[in-house]
Amino acid sequence: MKRISFVIPVYRNERAVTMTYHHIRQVCTGDLKGYTYEIVFIDDGSDDGSLDELLGLRARDENVRVISFTRNFGQMAAILAGFRQASGDLIVQLSADLQDPISLVPRMVAEHERGSEVVVCHREHREDGLSSRLASRGLYAILRLSFPQIPAGGFDYILLDRKVLDAFNAVDVRNRFFQGDILWFGYKTTFLPYTRARRAIGRSQYTFAKRLKNSLDAILDSSYLPIRFISLVGVLTACAGFLYAIDIVYGRLRHDIPFTGWAPIMILILVIGGLLMLMMGIIGEYVWRIYDEVRGKPNYVVRNVF
Repeated sequence: MKRISFVIPVYRNERAVTMTYHHIRQVCTGDLKGYTYEIVFIDDGSDDGSLDELLGLRARDENVRVISFTRNFGQMAAILAGFRQASGDLIVQLSADLQDPISLVPRMVAEHERGSEVVVCHREHREDGLSSRLASRGLYAILRLSFPQIPAGGFDYILLDRKVLDAFNAVDVRNRFFQGDILWFGYKTTFLPYTRARRAIGRSQYTFAKRLKNSLDAILDSSYLPIRFISLVGVLTACAGFLYAIDIVYGRLRHDIPFTGWAPIMILILVIGGLLMLMMGIIGEYVWRIYDEVRGKPNYVVRNVF
């Protein structure tokens, strides 16, 4: 009998994890009763009662496994830890906040039975706020230049065949963009749209800093576009400067127009200086990621596995 592993990162979700567990168990003992299951919760250094709730579930159900981090390492680290602990033939990754409909899992499994190796549930409509939706659309518009098949709103809710997970786990890098990695492998993929519900319990822990970090990881890990952008801006700036110099010389020789005032020079200095600072920042991000990779620190530290 095949086994399904549910991988669920948890951070300050003490009010939602028990309901998430019951929804999963209801599906597994109903539509998916032909499969065995395990639920792998990863407590990402929560400072509320999330870990106690998870240990209570573990005490009542031997199919529940709990991984506890020493501190908060971030959602991607929690997903990586869960993927490495999952033992199932199929792996489903979803959030613990009840925004992803667990009722979709039977459809995902059915697509896998029809031959799909990756089943992506993508957010066709979001009940999130306007600013969150606009930021997400802007990010994925950039990413689709490198991954045309990536859905406009991205995805986190996904089913993987065992061989896909093994391929993913074989790549041990930091600051990774797991959505891009999954699509890059090229396995047969099916996309299922759904409407992501507004958070009903608790509040989002996805801060602006985390969004910015994840966005930079996504762009820099999966695309050469920032480096190409630097080259293009350099060429355009050089051409603009050359044309401006020709215009000044032509005006001086043919029309006796004096070149007076510091304003044009200051504008050029500020514009070019700003562009140089931007380009140095982009290069700095790449250099930091190289340094972060070669120093060999782990993505996370596990305190206990229950």
